[in-house]
Amino acid sequence: MRRVLLAAACVVASFSAVVPVAAYAGPSVVVNAEQPSHDWVWVRYLAGHHPYSMVRTSAWSALISEDLDAAVAAFLAPGGGYDQAVERAQQRRARNVDFIRRVYETTTPEYSPEVHSTAKRLLGPNATDVERETFVRTGYEVARSRDRVYRDEVGAQKQALVQKDRDYVRLLSLNDPGEQVRLSAAYAVREGSTDGDVVEFFAYGWATGSRLDLEVFRMRHTSDNMTWRSTIARLIADAEAAEKAAREASQEAKQQAKDAAARAWQQVGTQTQPARSGWSEAQQFAVRQAENWRAVLAAAQAAQGPNWASIIDPATASETAWLAERASAAQQAAYWNALLQQAIDGEHRVKNTL
Repeated sequence: MRRVLLAAACVVASFSAVVPVAAYAGPSVVVNAEQPSHDWVWVRYLAGHHPYSMVRTSAWSALISEDLDAAVAAFLAPGGGYDQAVERAQQRRARNVDFIRRVYETTTPEYSPEVHSTAKRLLGPNATDVERETFVRTGYEVARSRDRVYRDEVGAQKQALVQKDRDYVRLLSLNDPGEQVRLSAAYAVREGSTDGDVVEFFAYGWATGSRLDLEVFRMRHTSDNMTWRSTIARLIADAEAAEKAAREASQEAKQQAKDAAARAWQQVGTQTQPARSGWSEAQQFAVRQAENWRAVLAAAQAAQGPNWASIIDPATASETAWLAERASAAQQAAYWNALLQQAIDGEHRVKNTL
């Protein structure tokens, strides 16, 4: 299981690099005055859903500032609040706190009493950085071992296991949408595994894998979107400048300037494609995950015994989270489609009205 957790940590780490972003004044998409800007919507998403607590806190600070527009722009600017928060979050102390919070939120006192209670204490104001570092390095595995001993001594969860449960976990190891859930399930039913491994999957591995899959999804699409936003902002600024130059060009130079402006708007449209495709795929994946967790919840509610009972709350939370990701991805896709239309309109305007 330790290998599975290490693999999961590596996956999360691979999406944790600071994403440099260029200055972002915001593409000139027309929005209703009563609606929040897309920048505000994006920062609000980060405030509620970014895996790093440091980023969430920084985003909230921007959203509650008196000068909202300036604070949001500063948060998204290169080297601004987002970049700084990501950099701070990658420091050891912040990473430890995020790890402990994940452990706390994916365990329960009923099925993982030692891990859960220790994580809860370490999130409190009296815990020291040394204690948190020790827990991440060694204490977590020790607490998990104690919980496993506790479950073995009680015996209720092992006694409740039936072949149908093992078959379900094996099916998850092959077909679950989430890579981390598949890894955790595969470890639980690997050759030579015991009933204790399957019990631990129900009690801990399933929910933890689900949380990691959600965090990896959010990190990947957040990083990609920040890069896309940086690129499109620069291209729109270039296209608007080229159009202005074409308007002001002499009659002799106008056609050449118009052609350059048209190409600039075409490039804007072309560069929306990765984002439009990416967010469309994100919607589809989120739908698949939500449907998967709805099925898990139904199976858990229909089953009897403590093993399935332990996944009811995580399944409910996971379905809700993935439905929210679907809605957010749809919102982002609509924005990038609007930018495509802006590029098409710009090219048409340049060719036909200048």
